[in-house]
Amino acid sequence: MKNFALVGAAGYIAERHMRAVKETRNNIAAACDVFDVMGRMDSYFPDADFFTDFDLFNNFVAKLKPNPQKIDYFSICSPNHMHRDHILAALRNNADAICEKPLVLYPSDIEILKKAEKETGRNVYNILQLRLHPNIIALKEKYSKTNTIHDIDLTYITSRGKWYSKSWKSEIEKSGGVATNIGIHFFDMLIWIFGNVQSSTVHIYENNKAAGFLQLEKARVRWFLSLDFDDLPAEQKEKDIRTFRSIKIEDNEIEFSEGFANLHTQSYRNILNEAGFGINDSMKSIIITDDIRNTKPIGMINDYHPILKQIKLPTY
Repeated sequence: MKNFALVGAAGYIAERHMRAVKETRNNIAAACDVFDVMGRMDSYFPDADFFTDFDLFNNFVAKLKPNPQKIDYFSICSPNHMHRDHILAALRNNADAICEKPLVLYPSDIEILKKAEKETGRNVYNILQLRLHPNIIALKEKYSKTNTIHDIDLTYITSRGKWYSKSWKSEIEKSGGVATNIGIHFFDMLIWIFGNVQSSTVHIYENNKAAGFLQLEKARVRWFLSLDFDDLPAEQKEKDIRTFRSIKIEDNEIEFSEGFANLHTQSYRNILNEAGFGINDSMKSIIITDDIRNTKPIGMINDYHPILKQIKLPTY
């Protein structure tokens, strides 16, 4: 049985990590979050030591290093801008790091992590669960072996309430902006299936939505990401469904709304078998989202996503 330390234990995604640790029959020995109401820990690891101060948490973990109870893995679910430092803390405590997306915000941080891996002999893993989704695996098997260049429309709308504008997620310096915060796993998936980015255009980029065009080796991708309820299709609004995912390849709609329930547990099984996704797997999506974030939008010019004709847009 392996011992885990959970950073960012109060976050939405952290419960999937708790479940994954439990379902792989391992243990969370310590957890940390600035939010101190953590009753859900009782359903998973009620005996875990809990800290609201990261330095105290880190000191506790460091003291365990010589003991059989030492921490083997850090599971990192903290805000995006903290990922790099929390990963480094894991490696310095002689533990491997398992981190949510995005692994880091900036390409320059990739080299820092690679150097730390080499110096400590420990590993950094990123949760890229879409690569484990059966429908996405089938897509890769179908399309990655062809030489055809496909036309793709990616649409992802996941509406957020007023709380979002008051949270760290709305601050581009902390979340990386909408393309990083909600889009990075889709960009990773598309690059994984259809090859490297050859060119990128950004049509709009706002706090709550973004759209652009990617030329990949085997695909032309028009993409649209939004947190705005008003951008949802009428059918979703009428049913009060607040999320809409769609990938169209030519005229074929790809369905992958279901099948996510156990993907974190599968990710953990792979990592425990030393077959997880590492820094190099994450690198390309980090580079393209950083590029998108720093590219000046050009407005509705050239090959833009068709939804832009239907929604209210800023003027550039």
